[in-house]
Amino acid sequence: MTATDRSLELVRTAAQAAADKLAHDVIAYDVSDVLSITDAFLLASAPNDRQVKSIVDEIEERLSKELGAKPVRREGDREARWVLLDYVDIVVHVQHSEERVFYALERLWKDCPELELPADAKATRGKGKEHAELRAEEDDTEFGEPR
Repeated sequence: MTATDRSLELVRTAAQAAADKLAHDVIAYDVSDVLSITDAFLLASAPNDRQVKSIVDEIEERLSKELGAKPVRREGDREARWVLLDYVDIVVHVQHSEERVFYALERLWKDCPELELPADAKATRGKGKEHAELRAEEDDTEFGEPR
């Protein structure tokens, strides 16, 4: 079994929305062969809680306006460290960068086929690492310890 056309449409639209809000490391997996409850997982991250919320809001708004899709469940809003949007056909995970590293969902789903995403979403790959390195350099410089 593979992800349905509807699932792929939802994933592509959500991925573009995440990329438009400067999400990091957007990736999607076809999990339809291993899970019966959904076709695809979309993962994205951001370096702070405010940006996580902004990405989630944009995904929700874009899927509603463009595709008439509303999540059946939304979890994690209060802390905005890991927000889950369940659209039945797809599940969107937007995580704070620290949670993304800690939980490493990619490791769990690495055997599942990766889904094709819009170019803007693909361009987000590696942004989380770049951001972390930049922050580390800024922190070192701030404390007078250049690298």
